Amino acid sequence: MTGLCLAAAAISAALPLQGFTLAWTHSIEKIRWEEDYRIVGQHLELVEARIRGSGAGMEPPDGAMLKNGVWHYRPTLPLLPRLRLARSGYVADYELCWDAQCKPFRDIVDAPEAGQVVDLFACDLK
Repeated sequence: MTGLCLAAAAISAALPLQGFTLAWTHSIEKIRWEEDYRIVGQHLELVEARIRGSGAGMEPPDGAMLKNGVWHYRPTLPLLPRLRLARSGYVADYELCWDAQCKPFRDIVDAPEAGQVVDLFACDLK
């Protein structure tokens, strides 16, 4: 079975997920972003993205639809082998959401260290 792995320095976690939402708050505008992914083979597919507003550098792309104050759109990206996310203790942590619950990364792979990078990728679960 394939799932989602998270790796940061010497810390790792494997979750039995086939889909998840990555969420974060923009560090300047304080607006929430969400991206829905599903695992396809050994890759991640970005299915939909949402922005709960707009601001500097955060304009919704062409074709985005406003529904209940949230911009919805589908980015046109190829399948991704992994996501590399930089974390900082100076801004709100990323959240990983599945089964109608969200958890900050610190609850999954510990608190961020300065300049820490977390990789998210599809992996085989034993």
